[in-house]
Amino acid sequence: MTIYETNAAGDQLSLKKPLKELDQIDGTLQLDPEKSYQSILGFGGAFTESSAHLLKQLKPELRTAVLKAYFAEEGANYSMARTHMNSCDFSLSSYSYAPVENDTALEHFAIEEDREDLIPMIKQAQEISKEGFKLLSSPWTAPPWMKDNQAWFGGKLLTEFYPTWANYFVKYQKDYQAEGIPIWGFTIENEPLGNDAHWESMHFSPEEMALFVKEHLAPTLKENQLDPELYVFDQNKGEELAEWSEALLTDTALLPHIAGTAVHWYASTVKTFDASLQETHKLAPDKSIIHSEACIDAEVPHWKEDDWYWKKEATDWGYQWAPEDKKADHPKYVPAYRYARDIIGCMNNWVEAWIDWNMVLDPQGGPNHAKNWCVAPILVDTAKQEVYKTPLYYVLSHFSKFVRPGAKRIAWNSDLKDLQSTAFVNPEGEVIVILFNPTKEPIELKLALQEQNYFTRISGQAIQSLLLENKN
Repeated sequence: MTIYETNAAGDQLSLKKPLKELDQIDGTLQLDPEKSYQSILGFGGAFTESSAHLLKQLKPELRTAVLKAYFAEEGANYSMARTHMNSCDFSLSSYSYAPVENDTALEHFAIEEDREDLIPMIKQAQEISKEGFKLLSSPWTAPPWMKDNQAWFGGKLLTEFYPTWANYFVKYQKDYQAEGIPIWGFTIENEPLGNDAHWESMHFSPEEMALFVKEHLAPTLKENQLDPELYVFDQNKGEELAEWSEALLTDTALLPHIAGTAVHWYASTVKTFDASLQETHKLAPDKSIIHSEACIDAEVPHWKEDDWYWKKEATDWGYQWAPEDKKADHPKYVPAYRYARDIIGCMNNWVEAWIDWNMVLDPQGGPNHAKNWCVAPILVDTAKQEVYKTPLYYVLSHFSKFVRPGAKRIAWNSDLKDLQSTAFVNPEGEVIVILFNPTKEPIELKLALQEQNYFTRISGQAIQSLLLENKN
């Protein structure tokens, strides 16, 4: 057994020695690889114009080091990624690929805005990644001239432009393919319920999204011999997900056209909304669920201050702005805990991929044209030419580095009430167990894998990845 641990005391994916058999243990984790659940697509983060712009300002060796930290085998070994179609809040400005109004034939469509920063970042990551990665793309909004409010944020896509918007996806995918960047999949719209903010957004109802996919997007992609994976919803777990899943996953005419549902985590800093994930899976068990975005939002990052990421001091947008009946979902929280708890919760409830938001931001939490400051796992100071891997980078690596595409989640049983767990069998047969101890006290436990027993000690405030040989 090989053990890696990251903790509040300062370990960062540090190797730990397995314990010999103990007279006393705090509990047992019983693993059952004979019972398996979903296959894993992968883990990763997002290519944004903001991240790409910052990397371009670093010395070449630092830029390469950051991308290796994410995509090299010796790094986090990301196997999934996301990017934005048109601009988003983490762009330098608002832009579309079709700036000429009423260009319904998209004669002036061009991805020139992405060529300076975004495309070079993606291509360098491709060169570094040995196994490659799947790239998901999401639009935040159509060009304003296609919308009822003629604005970058809010409003709806006018029905007369549904065919044009469908063809927009086609042109985008073909132009990216021409650059050597295959688009594995799309979400139909990032946060279709809107974000009540002054950055790119566009509203859909479930019925409007279904209509757009069935009658426009799916047929147009097929006519052009394109077959990307299509994911609906792309907003928060919880009540919103339950409502949209009920509407979309019971539409038998829609189901043949979609791969599944995409979700975010912003409805709470403490809940994982297991019931809404379970219900989404139950409604369409042959469709996948992917987690497409998460970040420590509404925070200016703490630069080279590891302790902050392990303390209950962070607040999110909802800490101030959530309605009274939702305040309890948005207390102060521990950033490292939020990541570990949510990924484990997602994995244990049928999610097949987990994608973080920006890979790189600056010490301000930008650049962001809407001043919507957030935290990224890796921060860079371009003026000082310095790079800071926050504890969040190491927490994410515990999953992305060891749980590989094609892994199967397996059953487990535990009598340890304070320990959060999930487990997988990788394609080559190795069993991966991930443990999260949010308490301040260490926990000693036995892991039982068929006829073999293993022992470990996980520190307080720690996450562990354990690699076990499956001898059967």
